[in-house]
Amino acid sequence: MEGLQRMNDSLHYIEGNLDSTLQIEEIAKIACMSKFHFQRMFQMVTGFTVAEYIRKRKLTLAAQELIHANVRVIDVALKYGYESPESFSKAFRKAHGISPIEVRKTGSNIKAFPKLSFQIQLKGEQEMNYKIVHKDEFIVSGKGTKVTMGENNKEIPLFWNTINRSGLTKTLATHADEMGLMGICLNHNLEQEEMTYFIGVEKISEKVIQECEERTIPASTWAVFEVVGPMPHSIQNVWKRIFSEWFPSTGYEHGNGPEIEVYPDGDAFAEDYRSEVWVPIMKK
Repeated sequence: MEGLQRMNDSLHYIEGNLDSTLQIEEIAKIACMSKFHFQRMFQMVTGFTVAEYIRKRKLTLAAQELIHANVRVIDVALKYGYESPESFSKAFRKAHGISPIEVRKTGSNIKAFPKLSFQIQLKGEQEMNYKIVHKDEFIVSGKGTKVTMGENNKEIPLFWNTINRSGLTKTLATHADEMGLMGICLNHNLEQEEMTYFIGVEKISEKVIQECEERTIPASTWAVFEVVGPMPHSIQNVWKRIFSEWFPSTGYEHGNGPEIEVYPDGDAFAEDYRSEVWVPIMKK
């Protein structure tokens, strides 16, 4: 409950300072989390990034002011952190489908993005099976692509389809060790709201796999979670439970490193298919 209250305290802080420059470091500090862990947890639980949430809330309040108050567009733009009417108008139109000037003239309908709150829900779901593992630094070979946070649940399955059609997954499988085929979340850029998703296998020899790139995964302590069920829904559900249930109830936080999905050989769409999620962790 204490962790839940701290998350809600951070939301209250955001709400009370939407007309000023918000620093994510300060918001994370209120939640008693590292900047990375707070941003990753927020994105995994809500489906959008902290920066996106702040942007949507600011544009919601800006629209309300333009409709109900006698203010200039430029003043509203500056109040909510936009350096020019042009940048404000572009963001406003993207959010509401209409320009600030048109809202003032026509009073057209606008979209409202509500304030969030975090709540505990006792669902009686099955226990989460996990183990703690330490693994030394290793190299992976495969292919990667940049994905947008908030859209990753759509973009990652599409990337898998592309790699499967190209035949690369079959090639990689012939080089896989006991971990099997992996999907790895790398290079999280939470400010740019993107990361790299890499499909590959652990490199176990000096042999180079044609048309593949290599990445180094640093030595880490991992929480390894069992996933049972068809892809991609089952693994997406476990990801959300890790951040909404497991992290808040343990003494760990994210280790600010790559995250790994492990796909053993088998029918990935079967109800009894077993895979794993590896999350780097550290003690708070």
